[in-house]
Amino acid sequence: MAQNRDPSIKKSFRLIQLWTDERWRGLIFQFLLILALCILVAFIISNTIQNLKTAGMASGYDFIFDTASFDINQRLIEYSSTSTYGRAIIVGGLNTIVVAILGIFASTIIGFIAGILRLSRNFLISRLVGIYVEFIRNVPVLLQIIFWWVILLALPKVRDSLSIGDSIFLSNRGIRLPSPIYEEGSFWVLAAFIIAIALSLIIRRWSFKRQEVTGQTLPIWIIAPALIIFLPVIIFFMLGQPIGFETPVRSKFNLRGGFNVTPEFVALWLALSTYTAAFISEIVRAGISSVSAGQKEAARALGLKQNITMRKIILPQALRVIIPPLTSQYLNLTKNSSLAVAIGYQDIVSIGDTVLNQSGRVLEVISIFMLFYLTLSLATSAFMNWYNKKINLIER
Repeated sequence: MAQNRDPSIKKSFRLIQLWTDERWRGLIFQFLLILALCILVAFIISNTIQNLKTAGMASGYDFIFDTASFDINQRLIEYSSTSTYGRAIIVGGLNTIVVAILGIFASTIIGFIAGILRLSRNFLISRLVGIYVEFIRNVPVLLQIIFWWVILLALPKVRDSLSIGDSIFLSNRGIRLPSPIYEEGSFWVLAAFIIAIALSLIIRRWSFKRQEVTGQTLPIWIIAPALIIFLPVIIFFMLGQPIGFETPVRSKFNLRGGFNVTPEFVALWLALSTYTAAFISEIVRAGISSVSAGQKEAARALGLKQNITMRKIILPQALRVIIPPLTSQYLNLTKNSSLAVAIGYQDIVSIGDTVLNQSGRVLEVISIFMLFYLTLSLATSAFMNWYNKKINLIER
């Protein structure tokens, strides 16, 4: 009798299941929500384009191929006033990435040192670090950027610039440093440096596996730096020193040679690094405090030195607590770099504002800003999430 059931009834029953089944009903609601959002976004875009046409304003991204007609004083790639708007935006994006990477690097070092010293038993050290943390993190970062900028502008003029070893010069125009000169064979020195880093990682991984099996350790903290330093140096001398340096020299009214780091860049880097480091130090302090006192007492009972206890026992466990909020601070530092426009550092926002004023493409330039910072933030989050999973302790 079951085989003679009407097929239309079976089909109707399946369609009803799409609504009565909780899982399918949830998928339907999600699909309708996404469809509604797509329709809303399409309506807004269509309405905006229509309004721009009515107002006689051009739209589209073709403007990035137009001539920029303005200069950029600090750049990592070739650029001139005859370059395109697109290249100008790329230069600004690279300037933002550089200050973000250097700021993350410096703030991490300062923050970890300050966080560890904040827990020091030395009253003076812990109180001084506490004053630094409370003062820096309660003053707006914009004021700190302007503060460092004003201090750097108060340095002597170029003709009276301060000299460090007749190779580094400090003035109100920035820091003049020796610039590298790459000759034939310099590529192999760079390749040796990369190979040394790869070998260090391989040795480190092999050392960990060897330790799990035999319990014996290798001084990786000595082997890796030695390999990274000596291998490129050996190749450097074997190839006849293919990398040289052009040292700045004083002229009558200016400095010649080398390359200049602008005071705007230095001020932005110092302010972002010290400001973010104050928050990182509190994150580090909280992470270390989250490790049970029994771990420290056990290490002390085994006769381990305090620095080994911190490096081998406390910090690996504290990192599980430190990494998630640390990621947020890295993202904040990257986004705070947009405040560079206040002191004239030509990052992507500053250059984008110039492009916006000249081309009149407001929505397009703003969308480039949003896409740039979104991509940078997602890349940072992806890396930190990968690292967080890598360091997670696996129970056995």
